[in-house]
This record gives sequence, structure tokens and C-alpha cells, in this order.
Amino acid sequence: MKALVALILLVQLPIHKAVPAAPPAPLGCDDPESEAAAEAAVNYINGHSHHGYKFALNRIEDIRVVPQGPNNDIIFLELDLLETKCPILSPTHLANCTVRSFAEHAVEGDCDVKLQRVDGTLSVLASKCHSHADSSEDILKVCPDCPLLASLNNTEVLETVSAALNDYNSKTTDSYLRLLEIGRAKIQYHPGHAVVAEFAVGATNCSAEEAKANVGACQLLPEDQSNFGFCTAVMVKRPSQDLQVDCQLYGHQVPAPDVPLLSRVFWPTGQDTSAGLAPSAVGFTNHNLRLAHNNPVASESSSSEIFRSMLSAKSVTKRAVAEAAQHDKVPRPVGFVPPPPPCPGKIRHFDI
Repeated sequence: MKALVALILLVQLPIHKAVPAAPPAPLGCDDPESEAAAEAAVNYINGHSHHGYKFALNRIEDIRVVPQGPNNDIIFLELDLLETKCPILSPTHLANCTVRSFAEHAVEGDCDVKLQRVDGTLSVLASKCHSHADSSEDILKVCPDCPLLASLNNTEVLETVSAALNDYNSKTTDSYLRLLEIGRAKIQYHPGHAVVAEFAVGATNCSAEEAKANVGACQLLPEDQSNFGFCTAVMVKRPSQDLQVDCQLYGHQVPAPDVPLLSRVFWPTGQDTSAGLAPSAVGFTNHNLRLAHNNPVASESSSSEIFRSMLSAKSVTKRAVAEAAQHDKVPRPVGFVPPPPPCPGKIRHFDI
């Protein structure tokens, strides 16, 4: 009898259904985790770029985290970058590189990056970037007299670089310098006529004196002795004529284990660099960021599936934003202040 009563009581007890855990709140673009992922992404992009200048983070446009298992996530980032004054070969840490001002005819980079985070450790699986200079119209609205970027193969630019390099080599007692590439150039027409050019150089196995006898025999130093640098030249043509050249050599640098330094030299060994331009730069005012790069040591396939999944993540994020906007139309109590949207994040420098 007692057993029967106990059974009846057990049947009458309320049954509590398991409530599924709420999905985690979406990661905001300015959250510390997002900023850590963006820092890893920007370092990777700069570390694998072959031309131009280092880029700094301006804003995290979007982020999406896709769990893969315990302590294993795939992170998709959409980043807005800005060109700095540090050449890509400069050993200066990015934190100490100055972002070019808007009036200097800024260059913006747009990047999609896919990362993997395992036990808190971030690794980049793939990056896809492009960059472009701000429109001339935007610059002239703010600064009507500011010189604009000129094509890297502009005749006056090539003339200035050639004269500057010849002038420097004629006065130095150190290694003869060869041109690697022209980084950027501007031409001013008012009130005077002047050309400003920036270009990367490399030390050769000849002294400047030896180069006078046979410049064709002068080759860039091998990787274990390499010494790269950067020069700025200003050629004034009117009202007077003047040429100023300033070159800085960085000294030998030990390359990162996964990025041999000479892979960043812009032409194959032995190819003539006298023109100072990679074929892809002819007719352009700035060097484009590497269009696509897959990490060869990544655990995931480096096929086009990586970028297809990036686009898929973007579409899912856009749907989520649209649904959130619809949900936000629900009447709120008087005085209610909605939380800031998780993305896009704050602008660190300026918007172009």
C-alpha cells in the first residue's frame, strides 16, 4: 500500500522541461575580443603585403563568430584600414606608424579576413583586400591647394626619382643603391611647380665608386646581408630649380619564419628595376593591397570555399541586423535608451 501511495505521489509531481540555453549575444565590433582578432588580422595583412605601405585599423565594420566545437571558433571580419607613412619594408612597429592625414590624399583599404580561434589562440586562414585612394574631389573640397597623387609612372615622377637616386649615389661613400619601387608621388602646380616622390631602395654589392665602372654588375645583397631603405625626393621646378633627397637605410633585418624577407623584394633577382615600377602599378596612383592571400599553414583548405563562406557569413549577418531592426519597432517605455548597435565599430582616425 505504501508503495502504491509513493507511486501516485511521484506521478503527480510537476514535470520541468529542460529550457534550451539562450544563444550568446552577438559580439560587438568594439569588444576586446573583436579588437584582438582585428589586430591579428592587420598584422597578418601587413606581414604578407609586398608593396607600398603598412596599413592601420580604422574601423571594424562587421564581425561574425561561428562555433566549431569546444574552444574552437571561426571568426569572419570586415575591416576598414588606412595607409600609414611606414613603407612595408620598414622595421617600425605599426603602433609607431603615423596614419596619413586626409589632406595628404589618404588611401583606404577594405579587407575580409577569416580567422580561427582555438583555445584562445588566433590564426588567420585567409584574407582578401583591396585599396583605393580617396577621390580628388573630396580632397579639393577640404584643401583646394593640396597636391594630389600622381600616377606612379608619370614622366615627371620618373624623372624626379632618377635624378634623386643619381644625386644620392654620387655623394655617398657607402653601397650603391638600386631602386625597388616608387611608393607614391604628388605633383603641385600652384603657387609653384614641384614633384614629391617616395621610393624604396636596396643596397647592392657594389660601392658607389665601383658602380661608376659597371653599374650592371651591381646586384642586391643576398638575404643574409640585405639592407633596404626608403627615400623622399622633392624636385622644385618653378619658380627656381632645386632637388632635395633624403634616404634612410634600415639595416639588415631578420625575416619572420613564415615570410622570407626577399619575398618582399618587388622583382625577381636579376630583373632590371630601373623603371621603378611593378607591372601592376603602371597607370595607378597607389599600390593596391594584395587581392587575396591564403595561409598555406592553415589547418583549413585554402580553396575558394574560404571566401564563399565569408560571403555566406555576411548574408547571415545582414539578415540578423534586419530582424533586429524589425524587433526594435516594438514600443518602448518612455525614457528607454536602446543599447548601441554591435557593428560597425568606432572610427579611430577619419572616415573617407
